[in-house]
Amino acid sequence: MDDETQKRVITILSSGIAYLLASRLADRFLDEPEERGIGDDVKEAALKAAFSLASTVIASIIVRRVVGSRWGA
Repeated sequence: MDDETQKRVITILSSGIAYLLASRLADRFLDEPEERGIGDDVKEAALKAAFSLASTVIASIIVRRVVGSRWGA
């Protein structure tokens, strides 16, 4: 698998992982106030960034292990 294909697979997989993490865990970390303020937006953005970072790392590990085991890279 070439580098470009690996990048695409990692991007797609990380998006799916981020969606699953965010949909299951975001409600635990964020309370929805009656009126949202800037602080609430900052918390939400930070949480989404953390999910994106974590999911990209997880997807990269998964793809590289699969590539390593199947193609001997």
